[in-house]
Amino acid sequence: MSNLFRHLPSMDSVLDALSGHSSLAELPRPMLRELVTSFLDSLRQDIRSGAIQSEDELQLKALLPGLIAFVRAQSRPHFRRVLNGTGVVIHTNLGRSILAPEAMSAVADACANYSNLEFDLKTGERGSRYSHVEQLLCKLTGAEAALVVNNNAAAVMIVLGTLAQNREVIVSRGQLVEIGGSFRIPDVMEKSGARLVEVGATNRTHPQDYEQAITENTGALLRVHCSNFRIIGFTKEVHAEELVQIGRRHNIPVFEDLGSGSLSHFYGGELDEPTVQETVAAGVDVVSFSGDKVLGGPQAGIIVGRREYIERIKHNPLNRAMRIDKMTLAALEATLRLYLDENSVKAKVPTLRMISATAEELEQRADVLSSLVAERYPQLSVSTAPGQSRVGGGSFPERNLPTTLVRIATPQGQHVDALRTALLNTTPPLVGRIEDNKFCIDPRTLRDDEFELLAEVLGEALDAMPLSS
Repeated sequence: MSNLFRHLPSMDSVLDALSGHSSLAELPRPMLRELVTSFLDSLRQDIRSGAIQSEDELQLKALLPGLIAFVRAQSRPHFRRVLNGTGVVIHTNLGRSILAPEAMSAVADACANYSNLEFDLKTGERGSRYSHVEQLLCKLTGAEAALVVNNNAAAVMIVLGTLAQNREVIVSRGQLVEIGGSFRIPDVMEKSGARLVEVGATNRTHPQDYEQAITENTGALLRVHCSNFRIIGFTKEVHAEELVQIGRRHNIPVFEDLGSGSLSHFYGGELDEPTVQETVAAGVDVVSFSGDKVLGGPQAGIIVGRREYIERIKHNPLNRAMRIDKMTLAALEATLRLYLDENSVKAKVPTLRMISATAEELEQRADVLSSLVAERYPQLSVSTAPGQSRVGGGSFPERNLPTTLVRIATPQGQHVDALRTALLNTTPPLVGRIEDNKFCIDPRTLRDDEFELLAEVLGEALDAMPLSS
């Protein structure tokens, strides 16, 4: 065994051998040395365990394919592209909305060059970063003023902290939602400095419940749109118009957290999330919503409403801690500009395009993808079947979208879970779902130009799958 250790290749010889591979040449030298050290350490462990028993196994020529595969796998960025075959359009775990090409171009331009981020080109003096999108937001929503922070949870916190710090905020019990990651509206309210006052019951809240809870210390009336769940059956809620009337009578601002923040109706209104425009038109004083959900833009918390309240929020010291950066601003402005043409926006914003895709279109695309996979890998059993997609991101929770799934049955002796695992380790990884012991891919969340790449990573996964014993 001790003789085998002497036949391990030297660090320099390994590095020299790797230098001829263009895919590895750009790796930082310290990283490459560290990875080679790890690989050599694994060889030493294999010698000790008896897994390596001959000098031939330690020849650099024999080791090189495994070494290159190891370095490539270990040097890949931790944060990287994924193929989304799940059919969940706004998939929080996979980065939510994909940006439109116009937005991506704007981000690249903002990153590569200096910009007028906080510079007024008319006066040559310091300007406001929010001026780049405020006019657009007001035009699109009908609001008097607007502000953008880094996400909607931040928007809720800064609005409540401005309007009702150390004061009471009245909200229906049926709207005390958890917004994901165990973050709950009552917790956000507490951190804002506002004091929660719950009214009504879980399933029924009436206007008089708000009226009776109002005191001289009431700072705001809050509505939270239940975008990630529904209460059905014997229910009653106070609509925005009713709450606005109560607020006006008592001179108390009404704030609505719309969550997903749609600016469009889908399928002729069949997907019936309230739009931001409708909420503003109902007279709600302040409205907040996400930029990276149904809007289809970057992560942002957008606040629109009456000027007197928005101006107060702008001057909250927390605004600086929650402000958006130039990349978010560039992507958001480019996305909002697409909404100026309501006839083309659903085709240009990927999130809207995916949500609006018809069952007939998806059936045709599934046929194309299944034919490609079946032709490339005859050992697989490939079929299509009706299925359901989801909007995701806490939007339209009770609505399934009809689709056609591409279903892959693994070869005999291989388990579908092994295929799923192998696909998570391809470049890029492919994420799908398992139904009826088949790996299912939903074309709704894939572009046509990703079909060929999907076929390639499927082959990579099949090559890596061990046969079951």
